[in-house]
Amino acid sequence: MGDKTKFVSLKAKEGGYVTYGDNNKDKILGIGNIENSLTTLIKNVLFVDGLKHNLLSFCQFFEKGYKIAFNKDCFTTSNPITNQIKFVGNQIGNTYMLDIDCAVLHHHI
Repeated sequence: MGDKTKFVSLKAKEGGYVTYGDNNKDKILGIGNIENSLTTLIKNVLFVDGLKHNLLSFCQFFEKGYKIAFNKDCFTTSNPITNQIKFVGNQIGNTYMLDIDCAVLHHHI
């Protein structure tokens, strides 16, 4: 994540880089937690110097036990036990965009 204001907690982190698909690198400046308007917490998010977009790996959701469902123009991330939807994202071109501030109650699939 490149926007410091999105963190609910943030600690400085010394050392480390994030490497992108084109082999460019940016320095990791911190690690913290973010949450959306439904108070869904995402832990251990890296604060990266110079990052212009906030990147989130689907693997991170899978590792935390979330279920992800895709359709032709959006996706949902939900709790596998309760099936409560935690995040909704839209497909824009070849990228899925997640609005961390957006309440999922306003989205219909």
